[in-house]
Amino acid sequence: MIRPSVLLMCSALALAACDTSASRLGSDGRPLPQVYKLNAANEGRVQLRIADSVNSLRKAKGLTPVALNASLNAAAATHARDMSVQNRPWHFGSDGSSPPERVQRAGYSGRMLGELISETYETELETLAAWMENPDTRAILLQPEVRDIGFGYYQEPNGKIWWTMETGG
Repeated sequence: MIRPSVLLMCSALALAACDTSASRLGSDGRPLPQVYKLNAANEGRVQLRIADSVNSLRKAKGLTPVALNASLNAAAATHARDMSVQNRPWHFGSDGSSPPERVQRAGYSGRMLGELISETYETELETLAAWMENPDTRAILLQPEVRDIGFGYYQEPNGKIWWTMETGG
C-alpha cells in the first residue's frame, strides 16, 4: 500500500520539477515582457502612483511636491490617444496643435511648462524611470517651478501604451 503512494508522490514531484518557464525566456536569458493591461478602473490608481513617485523624486532633490490637475490629466489623455491615432510619439496633435494650445484648450489656467511622451509596452513606473535616465526629460520632471502635473495614457488592443505627462505651474 505504501509503494503506490510513493510512486504517485515521486511522479508528482517529477512533474513539478518540469519548469515550463524556460519557454518564456528571451534569447538573452531574461524573462520576456508580459503585456501590462490597463483599464478605466485603473486610471486613478495609475495617476496617483505616478504623482507619488514624482513627488518622491522631487523630495529627494529638495523640490516642492506636485499635485495632479484634472485639466492637465485631460490634456495628457487626449494627446496619448491622438499619438496612437497618428501612430507616432511626438508633441504635435493631429490638428497641428502644440502642447501649450492643448493644455489651454483643456482648461488649464496656469502656465504649461513641459510635456513628456512615450510609446512603449512598459508600465508607468518603468516609463518614469526611463524619463529620469534622460537628462532632458529628467529636467522637465525636476523643474523647480512645476506645481501641477497631468498624466494620461491610451492602450491599444495589442498592449502598446502611449503615455503623456503634462507639467504646469
